[in-house]
Amino acid sequence: MKAYMQRMGRSLMLPVAVLPAAAILMGIGYWIDPNVMTGLGDPNFLSVFLVKAGGAIIDNLPVLFAVGLALGMSKDKDGAAALSGLVAFLVVTTLLSTAAVGAMKGIPVEQVDPSFAKIGNAFIGILSGLIAASMYNRFSQVKLPMALSFFSGKRLVPIMTALAMLVASGVLFFLWPVVFSGLVTFGESISKLGAVGAGLYGFFNRLLIPTGLHHALNSVFWFDVAGINDIGNFLSGAGEKGITGMYQAGFFPMMMFGLPAGAYAIYRNARPEKKKATASLMIAAAFASFFTGITEPLEFSFMFVAWPLYVLHAILTGISLFISALFHWTAGFAFSAGLVDFVLSLRNPIANQPYMLIVQGLVMAVLYFFVFDFAIKKFNLMTPGREEGEGEETPDIDTTGDNKFAVLASKIYQGLGGDANVTSIDNCTTRLRLTVSDTGKVDQAKIKATGVPGVKVIDDTNIQVIVGTEVQFVADEMNKIRNGAAPVSGEPVKKPEVKTEEPKATTKETEIYAVANGKVIPISEVQDDVFSAKMMGDGFAVIPTDGEVTTPVAGKITSIFPTKHALGIQTDSGIEVLLHMGLDTVELKGAPFTLHVEEGQVLKQGDKVATIDLAALEAAGKKSDLIVVFTNQDVVASYDLVKANQTVATNDSIGKVTVK
Repeated sequence: MKAYMQRMGRSLMLPVAVLPAAAILMGIGYWIDPNVMTGLGDPNFLSVFLVKAGGAIIDNLPVLFAVGLALGMSKDKDGAAALSGLVAFLVVTTLLSTAAVGAMKGIPVEQVDPSFAKIGNAFIGILSGLIAASMYNRFSQVKLPMALSFFSGKRLVPIMTALAMLVASGVLFFLWPVVFSGLVTFGESISKLGAVGAGLYGFFNRLLIPTGLHHALNSVFWFDVAGINDIGNFLSGAGEKGITGMYQAGFFPMMMFGLPAGAYAIYRNARPEKKKATASLMIAAAFASFFTGITEPLEFSFMFVAWPLYVLHAILTGISLFISALFHWTAGFAFSAGLVDFVLSLRNPIANQPYMLIVQGLVMAVLYFFVFDFAIKKFNLMTPGREEGEGEETPDIDTTGDNKFAVLASKIYQGLGGDANVTSIDNCTTRLRLTVSDTGKVDQAKIKATGVPGVKVIDDTNIQVIVGTEVQFVADEMNKIRNGAAPVSGEPVKKPEVKTEEPKATTKETEIYAVANGKVIPISEVQDDVFSAKMMGDGFAVIPTDGEVTTPVAGKITSIFPTKHALGIQTDSGIEVLLHMGLDTVELKGAPFTLHVEEGQVLKQGDKVATIDLAALEAAGKKSDLIVVFTNQDVVASYDLVKANQTVATNDSIGKVTVK
């Protein structure tokens, strides 16, 4: 489920990336003429032009989600999936439009439940995209009988998507009004709770953003559904000073200061190689939030890939609205709670101590930064820039074949039997985990001829190829081949020129230390034939008696696997060390492991790197062996384990590695 949500989040990056520019266009338009869309005064051509240009994107966010998710969640990112996403959205929004519902019920449009006027929302867009992607993955390879062969394969997908959306629309026909009216009733009840009610409203307002149902809640507080009409009364100056605007004011500190500070925390926690790309997204999204009050570009960037962080964001929003309502600091907006509306709000005589919202905003910025920073590190949340070995969901693909990973991937793919045999490609820390139609059709000799450390047949349909710590890059190239985006010749087009570098200064020997209290065993005794056969390299293991894990060498953390069960360390002498915690623990998705280090951190002897819940490992039926492997055998001249089969304490010297 977690992986599915992360795929959703990455897929949304395609439509989300265009939102900041659209938001800024709208903000500038409203800055030029605050009344641009009210019909008051003479229209300003430039203002209308900019607002409509930005609105073309912002107002159609649901359909962008439908197309983007359908494309990103499909198995080979094909345009037919994107078309199906559009079909799905058009079917449900047409069938459940007020005109269609009125016709089906035989009643005038004016009598149709008002919930159907809000059917074209973000939730429907997301639902449409997911259903379309599911239909593509299921039916894109289906072959129909000869008489219907024209509709086989990808042509069948939009048809099946439309049928699926008929069913979904039938369910929503009865369910949507109930949910919508339930939220309206809920909003009316919390409106009686004063400042606490404002805080609860802020919390649920953000929490409902992914579904689009926040519109139902907003109608209670912002408009004249329950007699509050907070926006209308504020703009007309007809309300009560210090009270009117209480359901708007708390959004200014959050949108102008809090979320941009959270964006900075996300950037700070991005991987070094991804900071530049993360910065470009975060800066644009943060500026859109600050200047215009449009937060979707930022919120959707982490909403699904790190949903606990989004819940914290909703809580902080509630706190912000509670504080401003409690102290009667009020301001209002015609568009959203950004700088544009804040400055315009200062002109309104009903605004009460609006400058205090700036003070509150500075406090919220500090709170957002530290809460986001702590949560991302503590729970290892995969916010933008923290995904290991993953590029953009729709990357530019290099098909020249002139890099070693593409060549290696091509040869392995051929050895596996190619498209006719390979059904799925996945990887863990060091090995490709592959599903094939028949492992008997795999040419193991051809795969081993590539120089990989080994091949392991699991059963009739599952096989593993041991590659090493760079396995992610090989897996990526194999997926490109399987999706038809890269050649499968296995030969490079042109060997790139490699510039030689001066060799690093190395020491002759590197001291190796025990990683935990327990018993040291040679790697040949580890109950995993990949490690015990030294396919990955020489090394040792410790059977721990407690869960405290320290570094086996002094060096720099070069990689941390997303499931936290393995990390790479490089010493000053050039030795690459893999610390693998437990056997087959990749399946536990990081649950028993708490890391105390981050990528790029320099370690000295004795530094603690992780804490393991050994009871959780035992309950899951996993062995706790802490395996240390020297993966670059071209650097290692010899290895001497001097305390094999002895009981040791953390940081005991147990051997030496000699460097070539």
